[in-house]
Amino acid sequence: MLNIRSSFVKRQRQTGIARLLARLIRDRGAVTVIELAVSLPFLMVMILGTLEMVNLGILHDRLNQLAISVADNASRAKQSVVGGAPVFREFDVNQVFTGASLSVRDLDFPTNGRVILSSLETNAQGGQWIHWQRCWGNTSYASRYGVEGTGASGTSFAGMGQPGHVMTVEYPNAIMFVEVVYQYRPMFFGSLFTPQLLHKDAAMYVRDDRNLNAGVTNPSPMVAEEDC
Repeated sequence: MLNIRSSFVKRQRQTGIARLLARLIRDRGAVTVIELAVSLPFLMVMILGTLEMVNLGILHDRLNQLAISVADNASRAKQSVVGGAPVFREFDVNQVFTGASLSVRDLDFPTNGRVILSSLETNAQGGQWIHWQRCWGNTSYASRYGVEGTGASGTSFAGMGQPGHVMTVEYPNAIMFVEVVYQYRPMFFGSLFTPQLLHKDAAMYVRDDRNLNAGVTNPSPMVAEEDC
């Protein structure tokens, strides 16, 4: 009798479990929540990865525009001189860099980057020459193409720019060559988007007459030299 009762209880229990499983299979409640919970990690990776790619793309564009604007403004700036060719002043350099700082003030640029402005000219032998160089930014990055005074004599200095795109200038002209360097640090996925040094170059011919022999003068109003 005890065995019959025990067998009956067991069958009842199995039937109850079977009914519960059947009910769960038929139940469609909270399916969306479960699907979202399963897919959320993949969605977050896709969304944050896309945001990082967009951020990097925008940063490339902004640094490129920064290099172009500095080269353009430096090629136009001058101070007229009575009875002589206009000169380029430390004050003009300061103004060019002030304009640059306003365009990238949200990037903490002085801490993470550097702008290098060089005047590419010709020396007495007709070779390429970096007559002067000015920098803005607290980092210690140096020009990839040469420092102030490179190519002062002879013709061994090829010019400024990456291989295959080297810029050269003809006498009596000058080129304002700008290098922008910025330390990129990703917001997300540091192992995928690794920190890297971004480089941008731009160059513009000096638009009007300029007394190139004078280099960069510092008459009144005198300002501190943006030395490299």
